[in-house]
Amino acid sequence: MQTIILPQIEIDYSILLSLKNSADELAYKMKPYTAIVLYQKRQLSLGKSAQLLGMDRLSFINVLRDEGIAIFDYNDREMSEVFEGADRLVII
Repeated sequence: MQTIILPQIEIDYSILLSLKNSADELAYKMKPYTAIVLYQKRQLSLGKSAQLLGMDRLSFINVLRDEGIAIFDYNDREMSEVFEGADRLVII
């Protein structure tokens, strides 16, 4: 697997003070935060989000659980499609 190092980001020191974090602590948290947000925005799958953090899917599911984030977050249209598909299976 080929990896790359992303450029550093600059933030105002007052942000660290507000978060009560050191630069190292914030940098450590940025990767999980990024994986979670990309998963929530459906830009990465569960598996790819887990891979970004160097963990398996079940471990990432546990991260989501610990953060109080739904693993499956379907909108009304998607839920209708799921139940419609289930209804077809029951009829068969």
